[in-house]
Amino acid sequence: MGASGSKARGMWPFSSGSASSSGGETGTAASAGGGTEHSLARVRKATPFVFTRRSSLYYDEDGDLAHEFYEETIVTKNGRKRAKLKRIQKNLIPQGMVKLDHPRIHVDFPVVICEV
Repeated sequence: MGASGSKARGMWPFSSGSASSSGGETGTAASAGGGTEHSLARVRKATPFVFTRRSSLYYDEDGDLAHEFYEETIVTKNGRKRAKLKRIQKNLIPQGMVKLDHPRIHVDFPVVICEV
């Protein structure tokens, strides 16, 4: 659910500084460029909550919704008929993004929620 974190895009939205700025820059040089100011403004608008997620369900040709689809096939072996289930992997359409009933906290949120 949270495997595709924000770090893959090159920006960690919950950090206090910009991920693109290097440690060798001084505060005056960074503020003169203006790039850091823009990225910090974007960080302040980030929320630790997740409101949607990618669904793991698929639609088949008939419009049924499930995680996996199987088809029953009859196999004849040594004169005996036997039923086998064959997994269908073609012609499936992913459900897409699903709105969560209750917001979740993002996996990259760097705060300890409960300490034992």
